[in-house]
Amino acid sequence: QVQLVESGGGLVQPGGSLRLSCVASEIIFSFNAMGWYRQAPGQERELVAEVTRGGITNYGDSVKDRFTISRDNAKNTVYLQMNSLKPEDTGVYYCKGLKRTVQLMTFVNTDYWGKGTLVTVSS
Repeated sequence: QVQLVESGGGLVQPGGSLRLSCVASEIIFSFNAMGWYRQAPGQERELVAEVTRGGITNYGDSVKDRFTISRDNAKNTVYLQMNSLKPEDTGVYYCKGLKRTVQLMTFVNTDYWGKGTLVTVSS
């Protein structure tokens, strides 16, 4: 059973930094992509950053140039370095792993989610 466990959330002042970690229960190369999503109160979950198996990264427009996604294959861990945090970055941050398989000549995507870690940016 795939498990993703996030950590590193907390309370930080505007302009501060945090680093989130997501530890997977299996090698991260088993995933086609891994990413971070966030959900603010009353809002839909949105993409923050993702990295493909091949190392291609993609960021949400609101976090470009402030957040960086990285991975440590030996530790089965994906990180999200968050700098210059703003109050609007507040939310629950979720780690997601995507696996793509072929079934009956059709691609099937399966998402695996962690339980999330809360980030609060406030003075």
